[in-house]
Amino acid sequence: MISVNTNTGAAVALQSLNATGRDLQIVQNRVSTGQKVATAKDDGAVWAVANKMKSDVSAYDKVSESTDRAGAMLDTATAAGTAISDLLNQMKSTAVAASQTGLSASAQANYDAQFKQLRDQVTSIIKNASFDGANMIGATPASAVALGDAAGTALNNITIAGADLSLGGSVVTVTATSDVSTAALAGTSLGLINTSIDNLNKQLATWGAGSARLDNHKTFVGKLQDALNSGISSLTDADLTKESAKLTALQTKQQLGVQALSIANQSSQIALSLFR
Repeated sequence: MISVNTNTGAAVALQSLNATGRDLQIVQNRVSTGQKVATAKDDGAVWAVANKMKSDVSAYDKVSESTDRAGAMLDTATAAGTAISDLLNQMKSTAVAASQTGLSASAQANYDAQFKQLRDQVTSIIKNASFDGANMIGATPASAVALGDAAGTALNNITIAGADLSLGGSVVTVTATSDVSTAALAGTSLGLINTSIDNLNKQLATWGAGSARLDNHKTFVGKLQDALNSGISSLTDADLTKESAKLTALQTKQQLGVQALSIANQSSQIALSLFR
């Protein structure tokens, strides 16, 4: 039926054209952003999941930074411990030489002076072995702590305990008053040095294992972030090959819709021809 009051064909054509326009806008947004889910409006459920995963990726950046800080603390302690180990080896050589019987008083005094300089250097190393205000080898040793997960769960933290390397402690048993001023005292000091070397080697081995653990943890965190980023991409990224094909098809459909609407709008002109 031809009517000048109601143009059904034009209404249908207009609805189709509007629908095509909406689809075209969606595809254009995907092409411009590279994402099929850029906002919660696109797909609320998927956006919420992806946003949570993005927050985890960001949190793991802090986990990695925490691991780097703990590793730096541990490297500082290990370097200082290695330096003390070298001093103990030198002190051992000096004590062995000073333990000989029949040394002249001047020779004994020279060995003793050398020994004391090496002994006191241990204390100097400890005072300077701080990283970011934390000292893992002082009288009250700090621990190197790295975050274990993105939630900051304390139970999952990686903790590498420090150790007191001060003179006269449980690790370095050489005391602040040990000397080699006589052969007998040199023998006593030699025993303390040997014990200290054994204890310190065990501690350095423990720290070495801890350092490897931190390295493994950082590698794992990096791989976990890569996996999360890949998951986010699969949820939100648009397939530009498909979107390109859709864009071309919708542009063509839009042009045809305009033509269909134009044809439908001409029906009123047909009504005029009926009265000529």
